[in-house]
Amino acid sequence: MPLRLIVAPVLTSRHGFTTRRGGVSTGPYRSLNLSLKVGDDPARVAENRRRVLAHFGHPSLAELDQEHGAEVAVVGGPGRYRGDALVTDTPGLLLGVSAADCYPLLLEDPASKAVAAAHAGWRGVAAGVVENVVAALARLGGGAPEGFVAALGPGICGRCYQVGPEVVAAVGAENGRPDPAAPGRFRLDLRAAIAARLRGLGLNRIWVSDRCTYEDPELFSYRRQGPRSGRMWGLIQRRDDGTL
Repeated sequence: MPLRLIVAPVLTSRHGFTTRRGGVSTGPYRSLNLSLKVGDDPARVAENRRRVLAHFGHPSLAELDQEHGAEVAVVGGPGRYRGDALVTDTPGLLLGVSAADCYPLLLEDPASKAVAAAHAGWRGVAAGVVENVVAALARLGGGAPEGFVAALGPGICGRCYQVGPEVVAAVGAENGRPDPAAPGRFRLDLRAAIAARLRGLGLNRIWVSDRCTYEDPELFSYRRQGPRSGRMWGLIQRRDDGTL
């Protein structure tokens, strides 16, 4: 099964959102699980990661120990960083965030070629991760958000994301609607909430994937599969030539 990545036509930086296709993991992790923290065979995860990095030309990778918060790491080299977003202007460095229902958000500043990647779950969105990563990209590259380009990868859609009233209140009541099948519960459109925050910051070139992790068996979903769900990556690489 060949490697399959989802790409956003608005981005000029090399990038992609991985799916389940193209790896060697088995069972609930089949086939391209990229996390070492969910119980998968480490040797299989290492091979999955190698295949993804080979697709990008074996670059150095910066990734996160994610906390479902709003902290942004501005990085100049490979390694593991703490927080939920990464920003760089280092040519060739690949930024990666992990997700399995939360939204991977990729950003680029075409003028400076600086790029960013963020992990946006409801807690991070409520805490301001979208605003923080856009501000960090503006500071690093010196550009205005109006010139930035954003791509929002697959995540759990508003039809499938059932939450309590406290979550809707934290993210924004306009993004939730009562669930008629479950009194006191709501369906939250986190995808719309993130896109609205980007537009509110001045971005107008925003690509949004319409694929739902819960509904699509080609994608991992923590809500559908439980703790043994694999993880996917959202990846973006700062390139001097600005081409795919």
